[in-house]
Amino acid sequence: MDLDTILGKLETGEQELVQKTLTQYNKENSQCFFFSTEQREQRKQHDLAEGTYGRSKLGEVVVKFLDRDLQPSCQVACLETIRILSRDKYGLSPFTSRSAMHTLAKYAGLDYSDELEVPRIPDSESVVEALKGLCNIVYNSVEAQEVATDLRLVCGLARRLKLYNETRSSHECKFFDLRLLFLLTALRVDVRRQLARELRGISLLTDALESTLALKWSDIYEVVTDRLAPPLGKEETERVMEILKTLFNITFDISRREVDEEDAALYRHLAAILRHCLIRQSDGDDRTEEFHGHTVNLLVNLPLMCLDVLLTPKVELGSVEYMGMNMDTVEVLLQFLDRRLDRGHKLRETLTPVLNLLTESSRVHRETRKFLRAKVLPPLRDVKNRPEVGNTLRNKLVRLMTHVDTDVKHCAAEFLFVLCKENVSRFVKYTGYGNAAGLLAVRGLLAGGRGEGHYSEDEDTDTEEYREAKPNINPVTGRVEEKLPNPMDGMTEEQKEYEAMKLVSMFDKLSREQIIQPMGVTSDGRLKPLDEAAQKMIQQQESSDLDSDSD
Repeated sequence: MDLDTILGKLETGEQELVQKTLTQYNKENSQCFFFSTEQREQRKQHDLAEGTYGRSKLGEVVVKFLDRDLQPSCQVACLETIRILSRDKYGLSPFTSRSAMHTLAKYAGLDYSDELEVPRIPDSESVVEALKGLCNIVYNSVEAQEVATDLRLVCGLARRLKLYNETRSSHECKFFDLRLLFLLTALRVDVRRQLARELRGISLLTDALESTLALKWSDIYEVVTDRLAPPLGKEETERVMEILKTLFNITFDISRREVDEEDAALYRHLAAILRHCLIRQSDGDDRTEEFHGHTVNLLVNLPLMCLDVLLTPKVELGSVEYMGMNMDTVEVLLQFLDRRLDRGHKLRETLTPVLNLLTESSRVHRETRKFLRAKVLPPLRDVKNRPEVGNTLRNKLVRLMTHVDTDVKHCAAEFLFVLCKENVSRFVKYTGYGNAAGLLAVRGLLAGGRGEGHYSEDEDTDTEEYREAKPNINPVTGRVEEKLPNPMDGMTEEQKEYEAMKLVSMFDKLSREQIIQPMGVTSDGRLKPLDEAAQKMIQQQESSDLDSDSD
């Protein structure tokens, strides 16, 4: 059915005819997303040939029709048409005006114009279709995002979220409520702040998370976890992930603010729920991985002081125990890290959150650091292979230390450095100086020493194999190298001097042509251009001599 015919039938205003026409249109276009440039061009030519405004006109007519008193079945047909049309971000103009957005908000039960009005309970198809349309429109249009903010849709969503536990709404209604809330907080900083501060969104969403997971508590910060419980259902997992994503959006700046006692209690409560999320499985490995990924992302945002609850649960049969502490959560995070390392896909997005979480937890929790070090950097026995060669966690992480992505290589190096208690010689021992040089240069530790962290002074335990091989280990490669013949054997002193001068000449030429930049290490352990480094050392030496003379 062509658009002119459809528009003609809509203009009659007969509900039964309009419903029948739109239902047929929706059926024909249910799988059409209008994402292709070629499709859009074909549609444009088709619309021009018919002498109409095409789909834009159809959108305008349907939105106006919704202002009438319609039967529920006709409402659903109209809203489904809007959902289909709103998939095309180049055809949103009929839906982004204040009046159109207000109409959709009313059908979604999110009209906040009357604050005394009891929020509409989302139990009808029309509410779901209106929410789906709003999600499409808000996602694809900056103008719609601004209008949604002006209409205070977030207030309507928050008001309905308060009734999350009291309503028997369908999964779809709850899911698209949460999806729209996620989109608004992801795309608008002002909405993010409004939900977090004015509407107490962290508390609201934490309650919704607790309700969806149907949690029971054995202590103030300890969730009862049944290891034999079936995996979390698909629908519950979908809602939980939307909640986790929205919580991530509104907690992004927590670490920059001071946390009072009340907030700290809330974040500890949330961290205890997130611990349960990490241990809980979902329906299928891929969904569990995604579920755990969102959990890790949110944990990174929480204040470090509140993450102690990850280790507080009592050690039970089947728990991973270390130094009398329950390490189930840390073990899960380590396994999660290993899987992400093996995937090797989008490492910045998928790997840096869990690396940052483990690194910062290791800084503040001694037991966590010692457990991770035992797993990642066990006593060194293999001294024949380079540190980056192999399939252990250490090998995989050392390989990342020379990754092309600066964030990835910094996170991997920082994690290993903290596990070595920021001790340069120990760090070089496990990674090789060549791999370690990048982080050491940034930290000003090329000349050795320790970082700024405060750690206990327990000694490193060398294996018998390492002690025997240590004198023959090349510190740059981190392994025992085969002894190569000296290329200068058999040369006269004149020949050696000639080769040395030839090498100096080659370096000089490369330097003058700016192909290389000779560098030197200053006394503060940082790299500087060779001339600057030499000058700085001379100045320091002269200063030292003057001090000696004055004494």
